[in-house]
Amino acid sequence: MHLIREAKAQDFRRLTALYGQLNPDDPTPERGEDRAVFDEIRRSSNLLLFVLEDDNGNVQATCYLNLIPNISRGASPYGIIENVVTEEALRGQGFGKAIIRHALRFAWDKRCYKVMLQTGSKRHSTHNFYKACGFRDDEKFGFVARPPHQRSG
Repeated sequence: MHLIREAKAQDFRRLTALYGQLNPDDPTPERGEDRAVFDEIRRSSNLLLFVLEDDNGNVQATCYLNLIPNISRGASPYGIIENVVTEEALRGQGFGKAIIRHALRFAWDKRCYKVMLQTGSKRHSTHNFYKACGFRDDEKFGFVARPPHQRSG
């Protein structure tokens, strides 16, 4: 069994460790910017940082759901899922699917008319994972712009 819940203050260090597995080349903030953003996310009603705990209370997976107010589509919001990561040693056991399904149920309960995500992964296994979670790759085409000093990643 597992428990999925919103992140608490004490989850910060574990989440940064999981993000280190997701993006090992990311720079480490030196002045606490990451903690300030974490606290801002936790204060917002439209930014949800979900964690999955195992039976021992250890956080083993996470995903981040942004709910975005919208004027079109009958004023229905939409969601964006980011930063999906499961502890490397536990991948393939259903934790990732469980936390994404939780985020999707949450979005549908908030009347979202769609939820999107993007992945930088080129692996078919990653794409198939997201398809198995209910995402389609034939409805929209995504573009990414970055500042001139940050061209890839």
